[in-house]
Amino acid sequence: MNYDLATKNDLEEMKVTLLKAIMSNSAAKPEAKKWVKSSEVREILGCSPGTLQTLRVNGTLSYTKIGGTIYYSIDSVNAVFDNNMHNTN
Repeated sequence: MNYDLATKNDLEEMKVTLLKAIMSNSAAKPEAKKWVKSSEVREILGCSPGTLQTLRVNGTLSYTKIGGTIYYSIDSVNAVFDNNMHNTN
């Protein structure tokens, strides 16, 4: 039988390589959501289900309905949020 022995330097090199790989994977930003569901929109805007329905009906907030689930573009949700900010000064 042949045995390969790992030296202390071999183990140190392996540790450095693994740490670099882990750091590069954790440094990558997770992809931001493009679409959100009603519950997430209500949390972002701080509104009730009725208010969210009103925003859909009057065209303030665009949406897509697939099956029974309504999805909103996060960009349009952020636009509604930004457009309704008031200066408190």
